[in-house]
Amino acid sequence: MDLLQHLRSEAETVNAHLDHLLPSCEGLARNVIEAMRYSTQAGGKRVRGAMVRAAAETFGTPKDDVLPTACGIEMIHTATLIHDDLPCIDDAGLRRGKPSCHQVFGEATALLAGDALLIAGLHAIATQASRFDPARVARAVVEVAELAGIGGVIAGEAVDIEAEGKPPESETLAFIHDKKTAALFRAAVRAGAILADVTDPDLATLTRYATALGQAFQVTDDILDVIGNPATMGKQTGGDAAKGKLTYTAVWGLDGARTRARELAHEARDAAGQLPANREFWFALVDFVVEREF
Repeated sequence: MDLLQHLRSEAETVNAHLDHLLPSCEGLARNVIEAMRYSTQAGGKRVRGAMVRAAAETFGTPKDDVLPTACGIEMIHTATLIHDDLPCIDDAGLRRGKPSCHQVFGEATALLAGDALLIAGLHAIATQASRFDPARVARAVVEVAELAGIGGVIAGEAVDIEAEGKPPESETLAFIHDKKTAALFRAAVRAGAILADVTDPDLATLTRYATALGQAFQVTDDILDVIGNPATMGKQTGGDAAKGKLTYTAVWGLDGARTRARELAHEARDAAGQLPANREFWFALVDFVVEREF
């Protein structure tokens, strides 16, 4: 499977529907809308959106049927990036090779754009009630809200901030990696699979896959922040060490981080081998995550 070509195709589909879902840049609030569109159109591989669609397809539902949910997850992901880049958190000037949202529109507008995208993402998923059983849609919305909120991404971000400059500690590190990054991977696959009316055992397998994959993604991010090429990655590197961030490389070093990424990749592949369909995609995605250079 040519995964990069597949992801490019998926990104084109998601981007086109995102353009349809987002409001037009009109009216007195157009500056916030422009910031929302700027950030969602700034690039990105749309891995999470592709995972939503693949999860539905794995359990017998056409992937185009869950396109609004894929876009919803991508809007939520973009919101987390906007907030993550703010001066009060990571103070990042570049995102996906372009100036961060707050660099272009100012901090206040960036904050509001992120808030708006979080709400718009949940709204997009809720609209799926016109196609699927409303009870399943409600479950998907609840789970995504929990995993994107204090039960997942926000909790991980909060602990990540609190851990800055403190002595490296593996238990806290594991919490950050799981909540800040893996939680949204879980949200993506669980939302797509729930809409497809997945069985509980299959959902547990897919969740195990997404958890391992998401943690491997963050471990690889930690590695790339040390050895990655900023031009290739589209963002500055070395910021984690400068801020005293709690990362896998800080706790275990580069060799330890690489070993952990391989362990997590093995766990994800084991889960992928138990899924009923789309195994080629799920396997290829593991290789992409742990071998990427951007």
